[in-house]
Amino acid sequence: MERKKRRFTAEQKVGYVRRHLVEKVVLSDLCDEAGIQPSQYYRWQKALFENGEAALADKRGQKARDRQIAELEAKLATKNEVMSELLEAHVALKKVLG
Repeated sequence: MERKKRRFTAEQKVGYVRRHLVEKVVLSDLCDEAGIQPSQYYRWQKALFENGEAALADKRGQKARDRQIAELEAKLATKNEVMSELLEAHVALKKVLG
């Protein structure tokens, strides 16, 4: 008998964790309903708690970080252009000097 791998969406996973933690649904009943092992539920719960701060992060801080990343990328592009020009000049000089 072959088992098909089931995929749960993020909303489904959060829904199961919420039902257990908020609605106090017994974990064994929840796992039977979803057709999962309790260890799978605990992995979902761990992932939710570890990544929960991203959902609660201040959006203004994210915008400032995105702006800083854009500035650094522009600076890196300028550096790459300068390095490219210097290498071209170096190769040309080596050709002249032999």
